[in-house]
Amino acid sequence: MKSSLREPATPQHRSRPRGNDRPYPKTPSSGQHPRRRFLSLAAGAAALPAFSHVTNAQADPTRPITMVVPFPPGGATDVIARNVAGRMRAALGQPVIIENVTGAAGNIATGRVVRAAPDGYTLIIGQSDTHVVNGATYTLQYDVLNDFEPVALLSSTSFLLLVNKAFPARDLNEFIAWLRANPGKATAGIPGFGGFGHMIGLFLQKETSTRFLFVPYRGGAPVLQDLVAGQIDLTTLDPTTSLPAVRAGLVKAYAVMAKARLASAPEIPTVDEAGLPGFYASFWHGLWVPKRTPPTVITKLNAAVVDALADPGVRARLADLGQEIFPRDQQTPEALRTLQKAEIEKWWPIIKEAGIRAE
Repeated sequence: MKSSLREPATPQHRSRPRGNDRPYPKTPSSGQHPRRRFLSLAAGAAALPAFSHVTNAQADPTRPITMVVPFPPGGATDVIARNVAGRMRAALGQPVIIENVTGAAGNIATGRVVRAAPDGYTLIIGQSDTHVVNGATYTLQYDVLNDFEPVALLSSTSFLLLVNKAFPARDLNEFIAWLRANPGKATAGIPGFGGFGHMIGLFLQKETSTRFLFVPYRGGAPVLQDLVAGQIDLTTLDPTTSLPAVRAGLVKAYAVMAKARLASAPEIPTVDEAGLPGFYASFWHGLWVPKRTPPTVITKLNAAVVDALADPGVRARLADLGQEIFPRDQQTPEALRTLQKAEIEKWWPIIKEAGIRAE
């Protein structure tokens, strides 16, 4: 909608972008001739209530917002995005449209969002791979930390340390002892070379002074299939993928890599309880916008996300995926940036020490 407050045309007057092409909220221009500025202020003082209403209206988005998902439809990231985006509409007054942009382990999508206008109309849902691991394993044309503005932390899921049911060790301590006594003999399935599962395996080797072989797969489902069949010895997977097999007795779960037990599987001990204290690994999701997006826009988007994450229906659907929503005080841009920095400091040295480079 065009504003009803217009300046008289002058030879020095420059054309301005249309309202829908500008970030929200908009602010009045201050580059006016002194006499014209005085007259504008005088007129504005007489119509202050009406002007305030127009300014507040301009703070809202005026067209649909796009949330880019770096992976195909149907996966955990896509499902989380669709549930959150659907509820954000109530707070924003505009639909949030999901756009799946796949390829290069999420790098095509993230690179596209980096180049998008910093106006609040393009977001990306990212996670531990796209905004941490890929920054060390790929040669990127952007910086995963500094070329985005964080909007909000969404949810996380802690990984399980799993072995096939025929593995001789009864618990985590016996498992580590077996690996040390048999260097290079165990095989670990990983969902893709250079991905987050690969990093956890490298972390396990480093923390336990053990060695085992990595077998890359195209995803978590085929890894679990071969673990059940006894074709590989161990893996680390998210609860959504692996808990049905654990409950059916098809594989053994030694521990959850978190400080607290899973609400969905309280019988599985934490790594602290099982004998490997501090061995934490969680796969988390967050929302970002391009660098230089105005803080007022980020604040409004964050409020819409917080509203969505408080919705009982959204919480129930994410819980069904094995996702744990971050507490309200951590659903902030600052918390997301702090977590991302901490994860980079944790994982990048492990990646670089192992010489992992994705092609």
